[in-house]
Amino acid sequence: MAKTKKIDYIYEKGRRREASARIRLLKGKGESLVNDVSLAQYFPGDVNRTLLERPFALTKTLDKHHFTVKVAGGGKNGQLEAVILGIARALVAVNPDFRPILKKAGLLTRDPRTRERRKVGMGGKARRKKQSPKR
Repeated sequence: MAKTKKIDYIYEKGRRREASARIRLLKGKGESLVNDVSLAQYFPGDVNRTLLERPFALTKTLDKHHFTVKVAGGGKNGQLEAVILGIARALVAVNPDFRPILKKAGLLTRDPRTRERRKVGMGGKARRKKQSPKR
């Protein structure tokens, strides 16, 4: 008989623009890591920390969970928002009662805005028009 591995974490994904984050939410207090680097190093600044703590603060689970994240693509801001979405989804997986709280705060909604594709014959940019000759 094959051995079964006990999974002691919740796995969720979050995306924003070109950024994609894979979150493992673990029980207990511990250090949260992003791409094997501490959270404060990867997302420096108080504003980023408060944004990351927002899903935990709203659900009053600030010291009950920690997480590890693998994030790739996009810029730092897109990556940050992808991580926040993934954390919110993971908290809903832990306790479905958190869903209305996080939904009302707008943390479960994926932002659909992405980069507009470049069109042919437009002079290099998505919406730029080629200059027309006057005569």
